[in-house]
Amino acid sequence: MSWEMAVMRSVFILILMAASFHLRPFHLTGMNSILVGALLGFFFVLFEMRLERASLKKLIGAAAGSILGILGALMISHLLNLTSIERSSISFVQISLLMLMAYVGLVLGANKGDLLNLAALGGIFAGERQPKRNYKILDTSVIIDGRVADVCETGFVDGVLVIPQFVLRELQLVADSSESQKRARGRRGLDILHRIQKMTNVQVQIVEDDFPQTREVDLKLIELAKRYEGKIVTNDFNLNKVAQLQGVPVLNINELANALKPVVLPGEIMRVFILKEGKEYNQGVAYLDDGTMVVVDNAKKMISKTIDIAVTSVLQTTAGKMIFGKYDERRATEPVHQ
Repeated sequence: MSWEMAVMRSVFILILMAASFHLRPFHLTGMNSILVGALLGFFFVLFEMRLERASLKKLIGAAAGSILGILGALMISHLLNLTSIERSSISFVQISLLMLMAYVGLVLGANKGDLLNLAALGGIFAGERQPKRNYKILDTSVIIDGRVADVCETGFVDGVLVIPQFVLRELQLVADSSESQKRARGRRGLDILHRIQKMTNVQVQIVEDDFPQTREVDLKLIELAKRYEGKIVTNDFNLNKVAQLQGVPVLNINELANALKPVVLPGEIMRVFILKEGKEYNQGVAYLDDGTMVVVDNAKKMISKTIDIAVTSVLQTTAGKMIFGKYDERRATEPVHQ
């Protein structure tokens, strides 16, 4: 905040305090009048600071919504005057109704203000361009999976994360399941959503859009992505394929995880921990930190040991990457030359 603005706001508060002291509203004493003026001044300054951060579209939407709410309240108040209800009761109802509808109109107008296309009004708004919102729509499986929260924390995700209400309902059904495993997965998904909503670098939007004529959640997600011109974030293989067939872009968390796995070339030496016996003769199996399976020949007797192996080949499958290696016992027993 610049010092000029600080001075202006301070002068504004002092003027309100002086006016309150001079006019003595509600027959208050001098000190109480000054206190009321100061409180009003601070309230108005805080309100002005909030407005300063709001976009022009939100301000116009809030103004239009509050005006419509006030007009609606005035119409209803006129009808109430024609009734035989006592005057004091009517006055209370009218004031309450006016405040309620003005407040509801203000909030709804501000929330829907981003939908306004100011460029269509011309004039001073001609230079206003409708920003293209980058929507990413989360499905139930990727929320339960949880890795999307880690990706969001890194700051690689931009735009708006859209959570449809029908996905929340499905998540709630899973969390309320009688099966303990499904119930745990559902509750984990709800915890992941709370975690994402608390992130300051991520914008989350819960939408009410639904498609009653479509029963399957996957197809609802595809229709929603078409409406918002957004991308579906998922780790569901079938949803991925169906969405691509319908021309809807998909961000697959599994594909991202595979892309981020370290590149291993044949001939490289790796240090791995042999965890169990392999399917073929004299094989051992190890796993990297990212879950990649490593199948090692000649390593059956090295179970529960950490050894150096030579990579022989790398196989990319739909389930992920597999690394094949070979353990050379002669190399392991060679003396180290100083």
